[in-house]
Amino acid sequence: MSRTLRLGLLGAVALGLAACAPSFKADVSRFQAQLPAPQGQSFAVVADDPALAGGLEFAMYADLVAAEMAKLGYNRAASPETANLLVRFDYDVDNGRERVRTTGFAGDPFFGPWGGFGGFGFRRSYAFGFYDPFLAGPEVRSYTVYTSGVEMKIDNAATGERLFEGQAQAVSRSNRLQSLVPNLVDALFTDFPGNNGETLRITIREDGKSVRPTD
Repeated sequence: MSRTLRLGLLGAVALGLAACAPSFKADVSRFQAQLPAPQGQSFAVVADDPALAGGLEFAMYADLVAAEMAKLGYNRAASPETANLLVRFDYDVDNGRERVRTTGFAGDPFFGPWGGFGGFGFRRSYAFGFYDPFLAGPEVRSYTVYTSGVEMKIDNAATGERLFEGQAQAVSRSNRLQSLVPNLVDALFTDFPGNNGETLRITIREDGKSVRPTD
């Protein structure tokens, strides 16, 4: 195998691995009204749902939000009573819904659009103890998807004026909040505070992020 061909194959493999790298996609909507620039204001993260207040799980996610606020230049207050800004935070995941996916010859993940190795990409099919590519057909798969989301509101603690509202939602095969909420918080604070009334699709990958308006 020539050196040029080897390099070409290695490059193709690298691109394939990059394309398959894990990613998390979230739709983020944000609204703001005179959110003050960070100039020493203090904040406190509180549960928007009273049922979550005081919980250890909420405290863990509140720390994530507080870390993002601190990166922006705001200072975490010792208590909500002494804060200039109240950051109201909530999170949830639904019970899931079933999706059915039908794959045919062209949709086989092991073959390209025109089949593997120059062939037609028949799916393997076994019957009566032997393999016959001509018995291949569409494959139907059922799986559960979950919609998760976080919501954040920022109020002026002294006047009660609403300064910011934002939410991030994602659809995934997982319902584990411990892995979903950190990604949703990361998406919500990407290019924070964003443009008023804009909804973005934010993709988070191990090698970076991409942001684009939703269709």
